[in-house]
Amino acid sequence: MNGLRIERVVTSGVFALDGGTWDVDNNVWLVGDDDEVVIIDAAHDERAIIKAVGDRNVVAVVCTHGHNDHVTVAPQLSRELQAPVLLHPGDQELWEMTHPGQAFEHMSDGQRIDVAGTALEVIHTPGHSPGSVCLHLPEAEVLFTGDTLFSGGPGATGRSFSDFPTIIGSLRDRLFTLPEETRVHTGHGDGTTIGAEAPHLAEWIARGH
Repeated sequence: MNGLRIERVVTSGVFALDGGTWDVDNNVWLVGDDDEVVIIDAAHDERAIIKAVGDRNVVAVVCTHGHNDHVTVAPQLSRELQAPVLLHPGDQELWEMTHPGQAFEHMSDGQRIDVAGTALEVIHTPGHSPGSVCLHLPEAEVLFTGDTLFSGGPGATGRSFSDFPTIIGSLRDRLFTLPEETRVHTGHGDGTTIGAEAPHLAEWIARGH
């Protein structure tokens, strides 16, 4: 893990689903070293992401889920950077809403994505969407949660393809079993830790979605 670093690029655009649109700022995460990097979520601004990558080899463009604001420029990045797009097949239908007919590689629970002498471990965490995943980097005690977990609660489940009991199960069984000190890098906004969020699960259940 010599030289491993995590960088954030914040991009702005529109999230659209169920006939509604919302202006959003997205966190795009780059994980790697001076030679190679993984891009986590391809949100909105292709040029800003490519600038942050620089001359490094891109191992993969990994999409935490298929909502349009997380896959906006995935095919463009794939072409320009000669890197595969990885997405869980549970979000095929959401992907097709933004990129009909465009191919991606299927990502699966437990898959390891090697980069910079370490590996991101894929954790399937459905609920916000059927194919939502989180990416765990155990050696760095870091978790990339997309829209599954935020500071203060789970991701939204009030729209199509989402389910509140399912996301609660994902949090309880897949994420809150990780070490408390695990730092959480989210798809939007500020980060948190597993230890800061896990004690509030019962409150979230009582609150509902």
